[in-house]
Amino acid sequence: MKFFSFNGDLDQIDYLDFMMLDIYGSIRSVTIPKGYISEKVLREGIGFDASNYGFADVKQSDMVAIPDMATAFAEQRPDGVILHALCNVRAMDGSVFVHYPRNIISDTVDLFRSKGIADEVRVLMELEFHVLEDVNYATDFAHAYFRVQSAEGIGPDYYDLPRFNIHRGYHRSYPDDRYFDLRNKMVEALSAIGVPVKYHHHEVGAAQLELEFDFLPAAEAADKVAIAKWVIRNIAKENNVFVTFMPKPINKTPGNGMHVHQFLEKAGVSIFPGEEMFGLSDTALHYTAGLLAHSLSGSLLAFSNPSTNSYKRLVPGYEAPVCATLAKASREASVRVPGYLGRGEERIEYRTGDATANCHFMLAAMLLAGLDGIERKLDPERMGYTDAEQAGHKRFPLNLHAVLDGLESDHDYLNPIFADDLIRLWISIKRNEAAHVYHAPTPEEYELYFNC
Repeated sequence: MKFFSFNGDLDQIDYLDFMMLDIYGSIRSVTIPKGYISEKVLREGIGFDASNYGFADVKQSDMVAIPDMATAFAEQRPDGVILHALCNVRAMDGSVFVHYPRNIISDTVDLFRSKGIADEVRVLMELEFHVLEDVNYATDFAHAYFRVQSAEGIGPDYYDLPRFNIHRGYHRSYPDDRYFDLRNKMVEALSAIGVPVKYHHHEVGAAQLELEFDFLPAAEAADKVAIAKWVIRNIAKENNVFVTFMPKPINKTPGNGMHVHQFLEKAGVSIFPGEEMFGLSDTALHYTAGLLAHSLSGSLLAFSNPSTNSYKRLVPGYEAPVCATLAKASREASVRVPGYLGRGEERIEYRTGDATANCHFMLAAMLLAGLDGIERKLDPERMGYTDAEQAGHKRFPLNLHAVLDGLESDHDYLNPIFADDLIRLWISIKRNEAAHVYHAPTPEEYELYFNC
């Protein structure tokens, strides 16, 4: 397996892989062989059943996927060269499919432009994940278990190895960091296809790693995250390990977030630095207050933290934010201004989200929450988001049912982009997931209650 950029020569391609996003933000694909690659296929696309992607009712599920060649990249495999491309999706009548994740984020950015607030939204994504040598899990009516193992000392088969403290992995170097070479391979593959990785490092927990990307336009960043997760999993498989982006795969250890650094740009210049609190502008403060207000209701968390596992990460004590707070430098704040930035470089970092999110939906919902804050001129200081003593009184709803309740009652700010039927569909899907998990007894409950 080798990834490389596409030079535009279709004669060198053996297969064309149409990559589509499902409602969860995961990549699905349809692949056509060389003999069927044509200008017509590139222009008109192929049909597919969107109901199997989670979007549409089976009665109105036929959609058309048209490859976006600006996203194309190539992969050399033993059986030939595959050209991968993310697709745009339209209904059969040619109209834009408004539920499709790529359309959601691009329409959101266009809304900022149409209102004259910003020409571009730029984001930098931090992607955290665990690498494991062995994974087993199963559930049934009469049993439930998982068992994971890592060469860094997680699991019974590795107890006899020299290892560092399971909570002291931050910036470990090799030989303690057993995944340094693996990360280099991931970065090499991502860089070759245009995903800009600023740096990589070991995270706090054993077997926990991070890649940090560079700033990109929001729509492009969402695409790159979806592709990066796919590439990272493929590189892991080729190296006989497993990768998980689960927020909390291992109990009592740090969880995986997907932090989002962000600013609005106008005429090529960030409009977030200013003379107000923490070196921010009024616009940046209003934007931040919108993020915090809709996080506190639970509404934004329904897209940034849309899994039951998300709320096993969002617990006190693990650098995971649980309150609606804005601070400078603090890694416990849900929104922070990084302390290492120079004057005039100020931006904000939303630290709450995780990679179970559909990144396109998450970024769009985040931007719309910020837009609502700007238009309503919300003030984070007046709303108590900057007062450490009040932080405990502004705790997020911390289970999936509760944040979905918040989305049901607080979604007007999303409606310019997210149609009501998409919001209802999302709530229904996630309610079913929550019921599936919360209704099942767990091994921990057997430990506590079997002999009660």
